[in-house]
Amino acid sequence: MGSLRIANCSGFYGDRISAAREMVTGGDIDVLTGDYLAELTMFLLWKARSAGRPGYAVTFLRQMEEVLGTCLDRGIKVVTNAGGLDPGRLADDLRAVAQRLGLSPNIAYINGDDLMGRLPALQAGGVDFRNLDTGKLLSEADVPPVTANAYLGGRGVAYALSQGAEIVICPRITDASLVVGPCMWRFGWGDDEYDKLAGAVAAGHVIECGAQATGGNYAFFAEIENLGTPGFPIAEMAPDGSAVITKHAHTGGLVSVGTVTAQLVYEIGDNHYLNPDVTLELDSIHLTQEGPDRVRLSGTRGLPPPPTLKVAVTCEGLHRQSMTFAIPGEDVELKAQWACRGMLETLGGADQFDDVDFRVVRHDQPGSVINELSVAKLVATFSARDPSVLGRRIFDAATGLALSSYPGIYFQDERQQRPTQSGVNWPCLVPAHLVTERVILDDGTEHEIPDRIPVETGPATHSALRTGSVNGRVIGPTARVSLGTVFGARSGDKGANANVGLWARNAEAYRWLEHDFTVAAFRQVLPEADGLEITRTALPNLKAVNFVVHGLLGEGAASGSRFDPQAKGLAEFIRSRFVELPVALLKAGDRSDGTAEAMR
Repeated sequence: MGSLRIANCSGFYGDRISAAREMVTGGDIDVLTGDYLAELTMFLLWKARSAGRPGYAVTFLRQMEEVLGTCLDRGIKVVTNAGGLDPGRLADDLRAVAQRLGLSPNIAYINGDDLMGRLPALQAGGVDFRNLDTGKLLSEADVPPVTANAYLGGRGVAYALSQGAEIVICPRITDASLVVGPCMWRFGWGDDEYDKLAGAVAAGHVIECGAQATGGNYAFFAEIENLGTPGFPIAEMAPDGSAVITKHAHTGGLVSVGTVTAQLVYEIGDNHYLNPDVTLELDSIHLTQEGPDRVRLSGTRGLPPPPTLKVAVTCEGLHRQSMTFAIPGEDVELKAQWACRGMLETLGGADQFDDVDFRVVRHDQPGSVINELSVAKLVATFSARDPSVLGRRIFDAATGLALSSYPGIYFQDERQQRPTQSGVNWPCLVPAHLVTERVILDDGTEHEIPDRIPVETGPATHSALRTGSVNGRVIGPTARVSLGTVFGARSGDKGANANVGLWARNAEAYRWLEHDFTVAAFRQVLPEADGLEITRTALPNLKAVNFVVHGLLGEGAASGSRFDPQAKGLAEFIRSRFVELPVALLKAGDRSDGTAEAMR
């Protein structure tokens, strides 16, 4: 049995609209997948549905209009989670598009993930929906839930494909399940073939975020010779669960051990990467540069899945509005205090708001000969459950100070006259047997996916117990340089927590990273984590160390006032921080991650 070429055309709702066409017309593929969902996306889809618009990713329809005929002609299956909160409606609307094009695709969709209507009954039955980050029960939440979706696995996708579906529209399944399901269908894997399933999860995790696996957002981007718009990734899956990550020929970007490692350490926790079908042991993955733009994943090990499913509950958060004051020249702190006092006096005090945040951002460069570079910022943010205390009055209070406050005052976002509402992420668990996954086939028949057989996971085995410790330290003279001189990094959000995965490109650099870059050292380069719990996991097979900063992102789903609410730029900040590194690690061109070979 040959390989199964699974291509991805979307890493988030808003990704490059032309990617579906590029993947279908750019070369041979067997399956086209698209990942559109994140915790924040579910809240945005709820807002859309509440306003009478579709609760699914509408861009998927535009993409299918361009490629549907070609996919049917070439037998390319389409599997997507674009269904969001309305998979059935998306299936109907796609049929309407197909009919207009003179096509008749076999479309199946999946549901059963939506627990919103079942929350009271499940809570009465003993499911507490305890917040995985804070420990609070959902019944104790001071904000109302608006969505509650369990993360489904790949078995429903596999069943739909086995029944002749050419397009499978999914709701909230895990991102990696877009790859797991087609593999289970094509290769006939059983529920207990954990190593094979884990291989598919690993490959799915690599390609789920689109061009992030092919040079997009890559720490060493300046080394990419073909620095055009990156092509989207393809996972060539083998029957044994191994995979080759690649991209279409003559597209921009790069596929190297480095770019694949960067994606493997993105938005992870510890060594156990939990999925509904299997628990992936991240450090079992062996990466090999097979040739230009071809990286093999092999040796992947899996354990039984947990007995629970993760549930993404989102709640209505506060309404928030900000004004940004420019503060040129000197006496920045004193000028900011004057503006803050003036705002509060005009508005009648802070008590009417649930939160007031004044943040001075020192972008200014003292002594600069260019005006724009000598300007600091004051960001004044007001939050309230009642949006009526916000709106035009916030804007008027700020602009009313234009002639009566500090010298040089002006504003940098005068259009911000309306508040926006944030979503609060509430990650929790539900016993898997309480969630019934259903597949609705093209003929309208509904089929339940049987509960998986519970497995006692017991203590972790295989490589999961390895600590990753390495012997000996890198010794010799040191130089004070930025971490990014030697190490790559990628960061992201996991609910309220931020993860930063750092990786080395050779064994000697990893020795330093594993031995010397401890939690204490990490705190030194990230002072804002003071007082927060930080967990650290060594992944020696990947030459990587992952840090999770618990609670850095408030309540998650971009609910806080942090400038980078999803920690997407945190890794680059960490790489910019200066530390003492052994001079031996600074040798030019000393890299062995396959990047150089991949660029030839």
